[in-house]
Amino acid sequence: MKGLCTMLVIVSALILCSLGLAEGRQHSEIRRYAVPEARQGVAVDAEYFFAITNTGIGKYQRDDGSLVAKWECPEGDPLTHINHGMLYEGRLYTSHSNYPGVPSTGSIEIFDAETLEHVESVSFGHGYGSFTWLDRHDGAWYACFAFYGNRAAEPGRDPSWTQVVKFDHQWRRMEAWVFPSGMIEKFGKYSCSGGAFGPDGRIYVTGHDEQELFVMEIPEAGSVLKWVDSIPIPAEGQAFDWDPTDPWVLWSVLKKNREVIVGRIDPPLEGE
Repeated sequence: MKGLCTMLVIVSALILCSLGLAEGRQHSEIRRYAVPEARQGVAVDAEYFFAITNTGIGKYQRDDGSLVAKWECPEGDPLTHINHGMLYEGRLYTSHSNYPGVPSTGSIEIFDAETLEHVESVSFGHGYGSFTWLDRHDGAWYACFAFYGNRAAEPGRDPSWTQVVKFDHQWRRMEAWVFPSGMIEKFGKYSCSGGAFGPDGRIYVTGHDEQELFVMEIPEAGSVLKWVDSIPIPAEGQAFDWDPTDPWVLWSVLKKNREVIVGRIDPPLEGE
């Protein structure tokens, strides 16, 4: 009888997994901030968070959500579409593109994190795709360049051309990987909007509309990233950041409500 019960448990789990109903890692909400710039992404350090919209950045206190500083420009003068932000050595690095313009261009736009003064720009020009996110890991830079199937589509290109490129400190291309076909189907006519290495060394990414955080691994061989998990989140895609003071706390944005959402992600089980 004990063996039969064990078998029933295993069969039930398999059925739930096949239906996509098995409970896995979850997101537990901690708080929300309503800020007008919460449209494209959010970056965070120990004291402040930076809400990002197409042509503007708002710097806010973490404790009470009060505005500290602001930067903005007219659309296209000089920036058109800021997609993402991350903090490194006192600077806010943002991923910028000419979306929905074609052919795609991309540039890194760098701001002083204290004052929000624009201090530097690194342009990729044409060729890579639409620049959507940037992260630093093990001494190298990782950048995502997207292609689309909507009004920003380029001739002969679709979302399957989206790639994550590894650069050295002088922005020389070292390696690159693409997304698996199942992930491309998830992205639909859009692509990968956010990404960052998690506390476990895996790459976590978001799409444009899906309320999911996708977990990817760099493959041991080949050029296709390995999709290992999906975690439900309240944010509908867009760019996010991990809290530097508390591992597994995720900062994301709910674009339609102009909200920054702070929540805790369950860490992977030991051995996963």
